[in-house]
Amino acid sequence: MASSFPLNVAADGSVAAVPEKNKGHSWKDLEVEEGVIVERKFPPAKPDTKRQMEYLQKILGSNVYDVAIETPLQLAPLLSTRMGVNLWVKREDAQQVFSFKIRGAYNMISLLPKEKLKKGVICASAGNHAQGVALAGQRLKTEAHIVMPRTTPQIKIDAVEDLGGIVELFGNDFNEAQKRAQERSKEEDLTIIPPFDDEDVIAGQGTIGMEIGRQIRGKIHAIFVPVGGGGLAAGIVSFYKLVYPDVKVYGVEPNDQNSMALALHLGKVVFVGDIGNFADGVAVRQVGNETFRICNELLDGVILVKKESIASALKDMFNDGRNILEPSGALSIAGAVAYCRRHGIRRENVVAVTSGANMNFDQLGHIADLANSDQSILASWLSECPNSLEPLTRVVDRMHFNITEMTYRFSSGSVDALLVYKVRPMKKYLEIETLVAELISCGFKTYTLSDNEVVRNHLRFMVGGRQNVENETLFRFTFPEKAGALNHFLKGFQPNWNISLLHHRDQGIITSQVLIGIQLEKSEEKKFDEYAKEVGYQYEAISPDDSAHVLAKL
Repeated sequence: MASSFPLNVAADGSVAAVPEKNKGHSWKDLEVEEGVIVERKFPPAKPDTKRQMEYLQKILGSNVYDVAIETPLQLAPLLSTRMGVNLWVKREDAQQVFSFKIRGAYNMISLLPKEKLKKGVICASAGNHAQGVALAGQRLKTEAHIVMPRTTPQIKIDAVEDLGGIVELFGNDFNEAQKRAQERSKEEDLTIIPPFDDEDVIAGQGTIGMEIGRQIRGKIHAIFVPVGGGGLAAGIVSFYKLVYPDVKVYGVEPNDQNSMALALHLGKVVFVGDIGNFADGVAVRQVGNETFRICNELLDGVILVKKESIASALKDMFNDGRNILEPSGALSIAGAVAYCRRHGIRRENVVAVTSGANMNFDQLGHIADLANSDQSILASWLSECPNSLEPLTRVVDRMHFNITEMTYRFSSGSVDALLVYKVRPMKKYLEIETLVAELISCGFKTYTLSDNEVVRNHLRFMVGGRQNVENETLFRFTFPEKAGALNHFLKGFQPNWNISLLHHRDQGIITSQVLIGIQLEKSEEKKFDEYAKEVGYQYEAISPDDSAHVLAKL
């Protein structure tokens, strides 16, 4: 059985498994509203200016331009108009490998002694770091070995091999791939290239700050930088706080991937055991020691944003310039929007670093769903009789809403039928509450379900005839997106554990959410809980009072 321990680094090179009993903090230990600045709670009395000068020298002398380009700094006109600021986008997605990662990887590898270059380099990654190491190895004529889990999508394997990387598929997760890379490093004397926690990697990323400084005219209010392990933020802030100390530099993280925000809040590096992975490019459970040291000295704080805001930022960038970013690439834009809105920033220059565009095409549908924040999910009950639907649609139309999605199935033996549907206002000022109130006044029992993630991701696709399933408990499991994951879950099932409901939807990321209904006697609940923990997949039981649980029985 594959290790079920959580991973230290998800998409850009794992570090080590952490036993379940030491899984550390939860992202829920620090929850703040969007736009609120999570500040450094225990900063040093004064920055280490000697180390700052060393980093400045490293940045100014970096070799990245042998392979990286000076990416454009572009004004986002539509977003700027809407926000009331000048939003400048630093387009790191325009690099050859569609990510800033080439800078740090190339800088570190280029500084290796010739004898180490002759022997080759190695990393474990299935993300942007892998492509950066592969291209750097190609340009510097050294063998770049990339260990990738067997579950890595073929498109990512092909991308690395096209850049000259020598791919070894090993293990079923990043933990196993990283262990293999460490073993080969010792056996073959290969140099491991870390994704973020290395001075030369940090200095390579810091060249982005140097470019911003000479590209923009006028005073900058703030720069927003996506944060995973912290290498990009550490590099940019090292340059800016020495050369332009009055400019604010903020990190941006998803609210459920807040390892840097938690570290700054607690004053130490911590392991976050239950991070999300919507923005898999920044899905890092523990930031680096050196990146934390720099950010704790210099970073002005971290902004946390929801995945819906990231999806909206992706949509905004597409509308502004027909550019498709990956979620972590649009993270900085979501942070800039949230910050400016909350703090009333107007008529200022703000910069957002778009870190990458290695989008998994399968993720687009889920992103589009999240980005349509102007749409609401409703559930209404209708009489099960001919033409009972038309009066409801007439009300929706009269209230100037448009139905964009509808799910209905005939239910025999029932007085009322359940209709689940999505609506969008045809005029910006319209509120969903006005439509719900009108539907209720016209005799349609109606509820708003937009905020229920289980309904949004699962049950709205499953409306059917009503069922009365005895002893049914709903669980939401996080499965790894790999062949055999469901079988691994089912193979130890007891004969009296019956699956009464199941819905799985591939969201194009390294894990998928699976909703499962299981018939469990009260006496079996503890045994099932022990079994689920042994399998090793994260899960939660859905409360019987949750609207999702109620809907599942309708």
